[in-house]
Amino acid sequence: MAHYVYLLASKKHGTLYLGVTNDLVRRVYEHRTKSVPSFTSRYDIGKLVWFEIYDDAIAAISREKELKKWRRGWKIRLIEEQNPNWDDLYLGICG
Repeated sequence: MAHYVYLLASKKHGTLYLGVTNDLVRRVYEHRTKSVPSFTSRYDIGKLVWFEIYDDAIAAISREKELKKWRRGWKIRLIEEQNPNWDDLYLGICG
């Protein structure tokens, strides 16, 4: 089973949220629909701008913990290396 580390944004260079999940489509949908009161619902964060795929949960959680220590500028650079226009990647993963 795949595991994902992902970054959501409110807009280009807006508020960021970093998470980990084993079902990226479902989890991003939950953020987008604000189905659970949380940081992302409070700040209208629902645009999937970056993600990585891992084969096991331990590797994904380890990567999430590493990225949570990063400065904001480093996270922005990570996003822009793969997604320079900050396109919403959600529709592309929905199939």
